Amino acid sequence: MHKSLRIAAVTAACALAGGALYGAGAATADQSTANSTHEPYNIGQLVKDIDTYYGTHADANGVYQASEDSPYAEDLADIDAAAMRYIDKAARKAHHHGEKPAVVFDIDDTLLLSLDYEKRYNYTYNSTTWADYVNKADRPAVFGSPDLVRYAESKGVEVFYNSGLSEAQRTAAVANLKKIGADVNLDTDHMFLKDKANPPAYLSDCATPGTWTCTTVQYKSGTREHIEDDLGYEIIANFGDQYSDLEGGYADRTYKLPNPTYFVS
Repeated sequence: MHKSLRIAAVTAACALAGGALYGAGAATADQSTANSTHEPYNIGQLVKDIDTYYGTHADANGVYQASEDSPYAEDLADIDAAAMRYIDKAARKAHHHGEKPAVVFDIDDTLLLSLDYEKRYNYTYNSTTWADYVNKADRPAVFGSPDLVRYAESKGVEVFYNSGLSEAQRTAAVANLKKIGADVNLDTDHMFLKDKANPPAYLSDCATPGTWTCTTVQYKSGTREHIEDDLGYEIIANFGDQYSDLEGGYADRTYKLPNPTYFVS
């Protein structure tokens, strides 16, 4: 997964905190600051706001976790409840019309929470440390995500995964999803990962063997187009924590999960 502009994703985080983007720590009567009206939001305060939102705490093993009574958990519960109501209705309608309904899930911070990585590496990305972290296959679930995956399956909806993880990380991704209880359709026909060495033909506009120029939107929307046009499914819902997971069409409805820790363009 290529992650960019991690801590610089200030706008979303400030909205969560309800704070102003500019003027953090503005001058008082006996204190001056240069150009304070254009001073960005203070990083230290931003991290505190993110921790408050997640209810961040270290468990007995020193692993950073989100709290089940946090604003983050509450937001996820609202999204999941609305998504379940919609999936039930949309699935019945699709089956009535002889269609094959499907849902598509991103993986990182949509199904598997990487808050511990963000905290340990101060919201910065390094491909080596990230690969090591993923390959441990020990990330906790994003609250409610296993239930949502199983719920879709119970309604006769085909579950697909559309992730920025690499093909080399497939084994770890499958093991981790099984560990959290999202053990649904974890085969290569349903889990789409980036294979830059041998990209699929349906991405030929931006990827050929050994040459990958696909943006996140091109890769993910191209995969959804393949699911609909080549595999014959109707994607009734698409879930992701990044707008780039959701843009580009080929889904009847999209669900943006909260993530104030990084931004993928």
